[in-house]
Amino acid sequence: MNKKELAQIKKAFSEGCGYFTLNKILKAFVDAENNVKYIEAVPYHELGDAECEVLMESLKKSLSGTLGKNLMEFQFPEESYEEDGAQSLLYNALCDKLETEDKYKPLVDRIAQNAGFSEPFAILMGYCSYSIMIKDKNDMNIGESNKQYNFLITSLCPASTSDDGLYYDNDKAVISKKNNTELIIGKAPTDGFLFPCFSENCADIHHVMYYSKSAKKPKVSVIEDVLDCHFEMSAQGEKECFHAVLTAVCREELNYNTITRVNDIVTDIVAQNKNETQPPVVDSARMRTILYDVGISEDKIQSLDAVYEKAVGKASLKASNLVDTKTVLSTQDITVNIGKDAVNKVRTAVIQGRSCLLIDLDDSVTVNGIEASFDIPKTAVEV
Repeated sequence: MNKKELAQIKKAFSEGCGYFTLNKILKAFVDAENNVKYIEAVPYHELGDAECEVLMESLKKSLSGTLGKNLMEFQFPEESYEEDGAQSLLYNALCDKLETEDKYKPLVDRIAQNAGFSEPFAILMGYCSYSIMIKDKNDMNIGESNKQYNFLITSLCPASTSDDGLYYDNDKAVISKKNNTELIIGKAPTDGFLFPCFSENCADIHHVMYYSKSAKKPKVSVIEDVLDCHFEMSAQGEKECFHAVLTAVCREELNYNTITRVNDIVTDIVAQNKNETQPPVVDSARMRTILYDVGISEDKIQSLDAVYEKAVGKASLKASNLVDTKTVLSTQDITVNIGKDAVNKVRTAVIQGRSCLLIDLDDSVTVNGIEASFDIPKTAVEV
């Protein structure tokens, strides 16, 4: 799925959309020992308005976030279509439209046993239909096609007892501690997935879209043990690999100007491709060009391919995952946060034999929230 395809489904995912239908809802509750304590699949229109609103909100959140960060597409391995494989179980539940417990219960059991939750959680799954729209050359909807995209959207929502603190007991006219023993299911899922993916206006049963509330810490057990897919690295992992390659290749040539210039180039790559359906990537070849552009010496760049393959392998890194929106300069006792438009106001220099950081004070300056002035001594050194 690319950005446009994802946006198409997200935009349609609402009760007010005339070409989207949430047909059926599966609700299951799993205790802390991974036992399925409750399971039921009901037509969505039979539920009350308040419950429908919460369910719609929870399911739609499994499509939220950024493609490549919170949302990651995975291809099923061939063995996943075997009888007990994740792809096979998902496909059976999809074709059955969540009508028969014998068809969807094995999938629920797989999630319960393998999701890796240490606390109780709810499984919310919707069987949905989207009437695929015909678009003109300007990407505007001009009518419905005769094709439908049917899919399952799943949200995994942790449940916990909430501590409501003190409360006023109207009957006893006292203030006391409220002990809440009810398990409250959170509306916001920590994980979820969409099957099948929507690609080129068709259902792609060979791919699944995984959602993680935390882009930095996706739940690998859901990706690998529930969905049978191979996890390589998170968005944060991609950035760490990129930094590792830079450090290993450039070494002592990595100074303030070089690092901020690399970030500027990658930021430009993302901006120049923001309207493209596929997100731009940085591979070994593109990284080589970036390092040439920032002035890294030829002898250093010669080691790039070997270093990149050792750190990343044959994969490419999504450019958007490599961008730093601010520059953070740190020593043991000092941290300076520099906005993306202010990197040129910061310089490094050697003054009287010491490495120094120089900041242009063109704007007003505050210290601990108080506007301050700086008296520059006459003996100050010009740099």
